[in-house]
Amino acid sequence: MLDYRTHTFLTVCRTGSLTRAAVELHVTQPAVSQHIRQLERHYGTPLFAKTGRGVEPTPAGQLLYRQLSAMENDEARLRSELAALNGNKGARPPLRLGCTRTVADFVAPRVLAGHLRRHPDERLLLRTGNTAELVDLLDRGEIDLALVEGSFDRALFESETFSRERFVAVAATGARPARITDLLGMRLVLREKGSGTREILERHLAARDLAVEDFAGVIELASIPAIKACVAAGAGVSFLYRVAVEGELSAGELADVTPADFVIEHDLSLIWQRGSRYGARWRALLREW
Repeated sequence: MLDYRTHTFLTVCRTGSLTRAAVELHVTQPAVSQHIRQLERHYGTPLFAKTGRGVEPTPAGQLLYRQLSAMENDEARLRSELAALNGNKGARPPLRLGCTRTVADFVAPRVLAGHLRRHPDERLLLRTGNTAELVDLLDRGEIDLALVEGSFDRALFESETFSRERFVAVAATGARPARITDLLGMRLVLREKGSGTREILERHLAARDLAVEDFAGVIELASIPAIKACVAAGAGVSFLYRVAVEGELSAGELADVTPADFVIEHDLSLIWQRGSRYGARWRALLREW
């Protein structure tokens, strides 16, 4: 069981301010400061350093945050599970899964349908967002695990590979060019900053000394169906996982124009907080899926 000083510490880490933490916790700022000093005496090291806008964790504070954050989120789930064992069926926690939008639209329906056939009494809660948003939800304990396509901090999150997917360029028509530079004369239709598909594209372009700004123009859309419709109408070229465009490629509505020098495969990963006592459960769930 974590005590009040632990919750104070975690809140200061997340807000970056003693004042904002006091407001969120409904206590006074001197009380927050006292809790932090007590923890610093207990661990024998400073946990925060002052900045121009508040405070930030020291290296010791960052290490403590990683450990205590996972413990806090595990404890919340454990309380719900114990309440369910005591006869409060409504307290049984759902499996709270986060998915990036590509995964949510084109992978998760099959996975979750199979999961519910095997576990008909399971409650499910699905949250969608880009990789950055899902990482934040995991950190705050609002979801248990996430299927993501983008990069994440491996010091903070454990992971297992769910699948390896092809990453392709699509346009309304056209043959596959030999070089990625052959597509620069087209307008680029892509996801918003923070999305996994955009981060992957930008990283592979950078490895070739290119950037999205090198295309003839850029259109940003937060919806994958909107991107596909826009490209199918002739607005330009986009880069998406093949699993997201299989239907359109089969129907001839889109053409695979992936350059020969830009063949990419990327992992979809299941991630959860490092140090969580539920890690073995999530690994077993991945093997089942």
